[in-house]
Amino acid sequence: MADLEDGFAAQRLFNQGYSYTYDDVIFLPHYIDFPTDSVQLGTRLSRNIRLTIPCVSSPMDTVTESHMAVAMAAVGGIGIIHSNLDPTDQAALVKAAKARRAPILSNPVFRSPSDRISSEDDFESNPYILVTESGAGRSKLLGYVSKSDWEKLPEKEVKIYDYMANSSESVSSDFDLDRIAAYLDEKRRDAVAIVNDDEVIDLATKEEVERIKGYPKLGAGTVGGDGKWVVGAAIGTREQDKERLEHLVKAGINVVVIDSSQGNSIYQIDLIKHIKLRYPELDVVGGNVVTISQAQNLIQAGADGLRVGMGSGSICTTQEVCAVGRGQATAVYKVASIASQSGVPVIADGGISNSGHIVKALTLGASTVMMGSFLAGSTEAPGTYEYQNGHRVKKYRGMGSLEAMTKGSDARYLGDKAKLKIAQGVVGKVADKGSVLKFIPYTMQAVKQGFQDLGASSLQSAHDLIRSNTLRLEVRTGAAQVEGGVHGLVSYEKKSF
Repeated sequence: MADLEDGFAAQRLFNQGYSYTYDDVIFLPHYIDFPTDSVQLGTRLSRNIRLTIPCVSSPMDTVTESHMAVAMAAVGGIGIIHSNLDPTDQAALVKAAKARRAPILSNPVFRSPSDRISSEDDFESNPYILVTESGAGRSKLLGYVSKSDWEKLPEKEVKIYDYMANSSESVSSDFDLDRIAAYLDEKRRDAVAIVNDDEVIDLATKEEVERIKGYPKLGAGTVGGDGKWVVGAAIGTREQDKERLEHLVKAGINVVVIDSSQGNSIYQIDLIKHIKLRYPELDVVGGNVVTISQAQNLIQAGADGLRVGMGSGSICTTQEVCAVGRGQATAVYKVASIASQSGVPVIADGGISNSGHIVKALTLGASTVMMGSFLAGSTEAPGTYEYQNGHRVKKYRGMGSLEAMTKGSDARYLGDKAKLKIAQGVVGKVADKGSVLKFIPYTMQAVKQGFQDLGASSLQSAHDLIRSNTLRLEVRTGAAQVEGGVHGLVSYEKKSF
């Protein structure tokens, strides 16, 4: 029996010169002595940012803006708002996310009293139009126009102030979902404006509140010391990004992510040093990196967290176009091995398609997983739904796609000065996934079950098992990968929950 060996230790497996991704490897089951519900997924994004769940939304312009940042914080993770827009607009998205306390998804329509409503299309599927002093959001509320009242008007070309309902009745932005629901019930209203410092920021409808309350129960979420959602934002490595950072710090960001496809550069190292000197209380996440030497350089510069991944995203073509990168399983294990010695958390960025990939990333050493395609197509992702071949879809594009580069993301690939721009990503469509508030809790329950099978009751426990060589792995053949998925059926319907 002493000569028998089952599986490989991670250190031995990942030192053989092969570049493995998540589907290439499989963990062997360990010993279970605890129930699934006792698994704790609390973790750190960076040295000082703690999360309830290990989930981060990617700073992509088809993934994370204010609604996604609020939803991710509400479920216990964090959203990183993309930088593919003007600094003032990015800062406004940060403010909008931090101003809310309930994960209400609303795009209210605003008008001034002197405006006219010419058709029902002006309501944009909203039951109300909010009337403010300026005719835009973040202005003083004067009243509202309900769609049903407008439809009854005999003369519809008159100015709004002739028939609007004068009311400044509203709730504060620090109201949580339960307080908003109680207010609507007490006042017997179908909707109420949400106000921050006398400025309207949103509209809460009874229908939206009931929809959210029907999802898995939300906990306290990721809340900072100021009682507001914890929100991150991305910046590039250009000189003008220092000015962008000033806007973001004033807006209240809790962490900054330096967004670069290859983070081991003099530009990023100098920027990390600048940020730690100028804003010592602000955590900085560096990257992207996939090797030990890359990681060491950024850790020595002062990075509080590392983003790992190069060419592993579903819309990323860096490995194909530039012939550089690394299989994501190998990259996460290697970088986490060195980063753990300095107490720097690792974010596994890219390649996440299912809950099993999350289990693998976290067990191999990551503290969190950053997701793009996994969250794209959700209710909270930017963009509008359209129908393609009978399926409801949303656009999802790589920040290295030519389309995204025209908006400014070419700086991420150190190509903003280049006369010839080379794409390292594509534009695609992803299916409607529903709300993050629903499918992320279900996904986390699946992750807990995976951890139970591994005999790990927490992320730290999983890291200890892999580093002590107690947990064993094997490489799967192509046939084993097929066998491990759905196979041998004429047809099937796949539902995760």
